Amino acid sequence: MDIITNIAEMQQRAERLRNEGLRVGVVPTMGYLHDGHLSLIRRAREEADVVVTTIFVNPTQFGPGEDFEQYPRDLERDQQLAAEAGTDILFSPTSAAMYPEGYSTFVQVEVASSILEGKFRPMHFRGVTTVVAKLFNITKPHVAVFGQKDAQQAFIIQTMARELNMDARLLVTPIVREPDGLAMSSRNVYLSPAEREHATALYTSLKHAEQRIQQGERSVHTLRSEMEALLRAAEPTAVDYIAFVRPDQFREVETFEPPSVLIALAVRFGSTRLLDNIVVPIS
Repeated sequence: MDIITNIAEMQQRAERLRNEGLRVGVVPTMGYLHDGHLSLIRRAREEADVVVTTIFVNPTQFGPGEDFEQYPRDLERDQQLAAEAGTDILFSPTSAAMYPEGYSTFVQVEVASSILEGKFRPMHFRGVTTVVAKLFNITKPHVAVFGQKDAQQAFIIQTMARELNMDARLLVTPIVREPDGLAMSSRNVYLSPAEREHATALYTSLKHAEQRIQQGERSVHTLRSEMEALLRAAEPTAVDYIAFVRPDQFREVETFEPPSVLIALAVRFGSTRLLDNIVVPIS
């Protein structure tokens, strides 16, 4: 596995690979890799001749008071895991290179960036779309792989790529979970043992809603109330939202329509904010 930190070098390598007729796949990450990230790399390995994994803790997607400085980092460990999963090139630029002094250009997808996560983290998605656009320009992928755990992020990136005519096909892969159902996340390391145990309530509440829908329940109000009761019993710091979303438009719904509904939630345990979601077929 080659390690590249220089932007121009990465661009030149990507251009050469394309000119050689090789298919480039990219997996953008912020590092501190876990099995969820590794599943994305393995999927990219199936889709591409050359897999580029990017590791960059992006400062522009963190708001004031968030955990940019504390975000877990272990580049040496990440290098080993990325190589074992099938990465050919690890691209890890510096913040100074990505955002030089006087930087002033940002990319923003309107509407979808201002709801749910965007409501609680107003500048978050502007930072996400900006860094992904930059990474696409640097790594020049034919295909890019993202995870379903960050469903709103995936939708927004897909929208950006489509509307800006980006030459990359985006794939969204299923959530990878711990044996007890907790969605894998780099931020799980922040949880105390008690918080970690209580955090399983996220998946429990999602599976409850799925079962109730399969049984015929069609009231969003009823399902939200039942899910909130399950979550509150786990003594979270806060339940930021429980949302029922039409997946193809990422807008909240009050009635269920085929073919599916995405149920998304954000819950805080201590200072740790956890996301999870599930897609439920509607007949």
